[in-house]
Amino acid sequence: MSKLALLGGSKTVNSESGDMFKWPIINQAMEDGVLQVLRDGNMSGTDITKKFEQAYAEWIGVKYALAHSSGTAALQCAMYGVGVGAGDEIICPSITYWASCTQALTLGASVVFADIDPKTLCIDPDDIERHITPRTKAIVVVHYLSYPADMDRIMAIAKKHNLKVIEDVSHAHGALYKGKMVGTFGDVAGYSLMSGKSFAIGEGGMLTTNNREIYERAIVFAHYERHNEVTDEKLKAGTGVPWGGYKYRMHQLSSVVGLEQLKKYPAESAEINKAMNYFWDLLEGVPGLDAHRPAKNSGSAKGGWYACHGLYKKEELGGLSLKRFCDAVQAEGELNCRPGCNAALHTHPLFSSIDVYGSGKPTNRAGYSGDLPVTDNVQAMTFNIPWFKHYRPEIIAEYAAAYRKVAENYRDLLPGDTQPDDLQGKWALTARKG
Repeated sequence: MSKLALLGGSKTVNSESGDMFKWPIINQAMEDGVLQVLRDGNMSGTDITKKFEQAYAEWIGVKYALAHSSGTAALQCAMYGVGVGAGDEIICPSITYWASCTQALTLGASVVFADIDPKTLCIDPDDIERHITPRTKAIVVVHYLSYPADMDRIMAIAKKHNLKVIEDVSHAHGALYKGKMVGTFGDVAGYSLMSGKSFAIGEGGMLTTNNREIYERAIVFAHYERHNEVTDEKLKAGTGVPWGGYKYRMHQLSSVVGLEQLKKYPAESAEINKAMNYFWDLLEGVPGLDAHRPAKNSGSAKGGWYACHGLYKKEELGGLSLKRFCDAVQAEGELNCRPGCNAALHTHPLFSSIDVYGSGKPTNRAGYSGDLPVTDNVQAMTFNIPWFKHYRPEIIAEYAAAYRKVAENYRDLLPGDTQPDDLQGKWALTARKG
């Protein structure tokens, strides 16, 4: 009989997980703060939000931060802030959550998709330039699954072609690229702060920038109650009504939670980083499994490890399908190993054929252009791993042993392996236990 639990063997993971995967970690200060806001009837104010913005900007290391009702709203305002408008194009990776780019359609712009790097899973600098046209306004850089993108090369391309850079840091709060916080390289950055993210405040988003004009354009677009902060005379002439017709302020139940999160998130993130790197250290050299993390001693590091994944090399495991591998890992105990990652956005009809506003033609005029070979194969080369919130070596070792056990006994899984590799991915990555 095989050692594998899927084939009748004993399970590897037998320990109770307890709070290893519980997130976010709520403390008394958060609870007290929320109750105080409720009792004061101060949910729709801005006093606490402004304190949160200031503290967040100081943490990231930028001049300005503007809180939003969601990360989606923050990224839309970031696009408007850099001047994305009618007839423009933005370049974005196809492997990301839809909120990295879909808002461009509401601004009259189109999305052009670029391929991703097979190691980082972030936008591939080598593929950006072939998608640049006279209509290109900005590059959206997603620090995908908390992996810092290659900002040196991306910023050089942007400078060469006079393009704006928008960083989507929704997966990577506190991540470092060569020792510097992500979100500080581009012209503007947007962050989702919803409860599933590594920096979780309930629901909300943040925009950060060092550019006063971008900051003020974001204010006039969707923050009418903050129009008194606008100093640009061209913008002041139209204050009083939000230019975009949106009201995107953050409610202060989230703001007060965010203030408390800032006090403890760096320590929590450091512990997560220690735990996740220990997991991958235990799997170093195991055939078929490659860590999705920056190289050691590179100065780059993940921040919070949101939606952490691994890279699968089926050729090292006799061609074993990823689905069969994941099924075997899940059978080893309290695991939730699933193949794939975000579904490729360029495959969705919204970006090729849907007429959203009844104009008589597809809303995304640019459509899909060119081959995206890594994107088209990524579902068969990525799998999720446990997202440990605490450094508890004995428990982490059990989970790592499950992945190792399956990889080392892959030959037992080859007979009857009829699982297809044409996996479709998921439109959203929902945080789940393990």
